[in-house]
Amino acid sequence: MEKNKKGTVKSVFKSPYMFLVPALLFYTFFWLLPVSLSLIESFTSIDGGFSLENFKMMFDDPLFGEAFRNTLIFAVISLFLQFIFALMFALLINRNFKGSKWFLFIMLIPMAIPPSAVGILWNTGLVESGWINSLLSVTGLQNLIELLGIAEGPIIWKEASGLQAVFMIILIDTWTVLPSVMIILLAGLQNFNEEYSEAARIFGANRFQALKDIVIPIIKPTIITALLLRIISGLQVWLISVMIFGFNNVPFLLERIVFYTDQVRLGVYSYKLSVTYSVFVVAVVSITAYIFIKLTKGKDWSGTSE
Repeated sequence: MEKNKKGTVKSVFKSPYMFLVPALLFYTFFWLLPVSLSLIESFTSIDGGFSLENFKMMFDDPLFGEAFRNTLIFAVISLFLQFIFALMFALLINRNFKGSKWFLFIMLIPMAIPPSAVGILWNTGLVESGWINSLLSVTGLQNLIELLGIAEGPIIWKEASGLQAVFMIILIDTWTVLPSVMIILLAGLQNFNEEYSEAARIFGANRFQALKDIVIPIIKPTIITALLLRIISGLQVWLISVMIFGFNNVPFLLERIVFYTDQVRLGVYSYKLSVTYSVFVVAVVSITAYIFIKLTKGKDWSGTSE
């Protein structure tokens, strides 16, 4: 009997599931535990009892509605825009044309720039005497802009507000993260057997039909991975907005967390608000990811039933 117990213990330690233990411990101590404590804190009043007053304070925040709207608009539009361009560039590079390696190298440069450096780069470009207006002046595009009546004199980009500022941040973010989406899609395309596409062409399908009915359905898992990562990241935008427009000017949900953590000194109220915003963001990200997975799971992207 003792021998069987020792054998059982040895078999447990030799189990492949033991390789998951470090990851489980990591997520338990550095994700599950902090999230659980934050969740409890968000439902705890200043007096220490259960209360919803923290969420009431969050909803009463004058910029909560705008921050929520900006976050959703940013996540949806940037997801669509980045996927379309990333797929186009991935398909182009996958054709292995002459110079495709250099084109890929140039495309990957923005991915190597830290987010803070991206903010500094575009912040210096968007000022009135920045490199963007200088480039427009040198290329003669400034004269065309003035001729069309779009602007009189150099454009003051940082005066943008509302949805204009959100769209500007979307374009900057697209320039930054497009390579990461493209490289994921490119990896899926390089594992794709071109014989399927060639067979479709033989039977009369054009390039678009082969792409829609053959290529995209086969690399569907890769596409879902890329889109899921991007929509989660899109819901967590804040740094570029703060570095270019500052706090409160173009609010996002994560920007509110940083604002009440570092900028506002209201003692326990600031802490409660930042924790409640954190719990709300986790809930939004989790629900969005769940809905996205449910909508894409089992769906036949070729237009025919599976």
